[in-house]
Amino acid sequence: MSESTYLQEITLGQLLDNAVERYPDNEVVVYVDRDLRLTYKEFSDLVDKLAKGLMAIGVKKGEKVAVWAPNVPYWIALQFATARIGAILLTVNTHYKSSELKYLLSQSEAENLFLVEGYRDSDYLSMIYDLVPELKEHPRGYLKSKALPNLKRVCYLGHEKYKGLYSIPEIIGMGTIISDDEYKKRQDELSPHDVVNMQYTSGTTGFPKGVMLTHYNILNNGFWVGENMKLTNKDRICLPVPLFHCFGCVMGVLGAVSHGSTLVVLEEFNPLMAMSAIQAEKCTALYGVPTMFIAILEHSMFSRFDYSSLRTGIMAGSPCPVKVMRQVMDKMNMKEVTICYGLTEASPVITQTRTDDSIEKRVETVGKPLPGIEVKLVDPKTGKDVPPGVQGEVCCRGYNVMKGYYKMEEATKEAIDEEGFLHSGDLGVMDEDGYLSITGRLKDMIIRGGENIYPREIEEFLYQMEGIYDVQVVGVPSKKYGEEVGAFIILKEGYNYTEEDIKEFCRGRLARYKIPKYIAFVKSYDMTASGKVQKFKLREKAAKIFNTD
Repeated sequence: MSESTYLQEITLGQLLDNAVERYPDNEVVVYVDRDLRLTYKEFSDLVDKLAKGLMAIGVKKGEKVAVWAPNVPYWIALQFATARIGAILLTVNTHYKSSELKYLLSQSEAENLFLVEGYRDSDYLSMIYDLVPELKEHPRGYLKSKALPNLKRVCYLGHEKYKGLYSIPEIIGMGTIISDDEYKKRQDELSPHDVVNMQYTSGTTGFPKGVMLTHYNILNNGFWVGENMKLTNKDRICLPVPLFHCFGCVMGVLGAVSHGSTLVVLEEFNPLMAMSAIQAEKCTALYGVPTMFIAILEHSMFSRFDYSSLRTGIMAGSPCPVKVMRQVMDKMNMKEVTICYGLTEASPVITQTRTDDSIEKRVETVGKPLPGIEVKLVDPKTGKDVPPGVQGEVCCRGYNVMKGYYKMEEATKEAIDEEGFLHSGDLGVMDEDGYLSITGRLKDMIIRGGENIYPREIEEFLYQMEGIYDVQVVGVPSKKYGEEVGAFIILKEGYNYTEEDIKEFCRGRLARYKIPKYIAFVKSYDMTASGKVQKFKLREKAAKIFNTD
């Protein structure tokens, strides 16, 4: 079956304008827990006010606007407001702690930061005041930070007022000084090929890198993901996945807006809230990683809710067990659920199953390439293409490939070859029909419940602990999360740390999901003849010695 490869050369602002023109009274954003509802027209008006406000406080074209918050109501408005004035939305993982935030803001040279008070066990305000004590001294708009010299403004993504921070009402209020002509002039300067979004990913090598994505990249990726689910303006999508990931802000937000659909947003995932939202709003689609679907299916109140409105959805982030997929299709009525595979550098989706694929295709493969994306598998040693049925590294080329890593030219060249193919670092097999199955990874990256974790980042962090001679971090198999973090540690003479000592050193400084769940103190590692640690042997050992769930 041949598929159209229609690609839109428009900006995110124009995408929203198109939706407003076609479906002005359709709801775009709904928050059930606070009865907040905005139609496309109302939402677009809010975006315009916020965009003018950003211009008024001095945000220029090309500036980065970091957002550090769970799925709060103004998050999506900020996504479009930044896009409308040519700023770059920089998404920050909500689990980050101070050292990770400092690295991200510093490496990205971010000029602006939006945040909320905190999330779970993290006090964002305390962290930012510790990092930037000048916030309490300098007038707003005149910030000069010693630790983060590029940072000009810190804003609160809500109504409350805090020392040195702009609040949303203040920003919107200041927007009245920007004329419609000034606002239009800014929008006329934009190109669909400008960078509009930056996301930090552990990728496969080195420390987190800022993936630069354009309007053209993510707008078309979101559109085709929605097309393959047969989304229309009648669909209502329950979105409990984080907006700071491509899953939320591209597959979720842009997939919906490009089809005039409604987003029923949860501030964070909670199985009971998800089930309530599905029933109350008659949702037709649900997005999530397999662990979210499992949490819903196994919830004690699962049988009390009505899932008859559900039709489709997306499961992504890690492989889905066959049993879970069958239950999702049968018990949750999601007969047309799809599986997506990709990576942030690919905007993010490379392949997706289709709504009419067999259950075998949906659990044994990650689908076929999206229209407009060329996928090939190559021998990792020779770089030559491999035929169907033979394992190789998954590579893709097309509109979806990132512009590059921010200020990391060498890393960009390593990821994208001279022919324009993005190398994923994943191993797979493609069948004669073009369906891809992921079989493993070339590198050491750990994927825990959909979160990418690069071992070296944790190793470098733990090296700061006095008494640690060497540390090697590997993935440990987990039924619940796919993988957990395990650390093999060699201590210096005279030190007798416990597992709890190591974990305590990490708490408050590393995101919780990166803190090693399993720790073993060893005297040495298996090495190659050339002196390299054989991580595959450590992974094998970890699977045997740790009591995994």
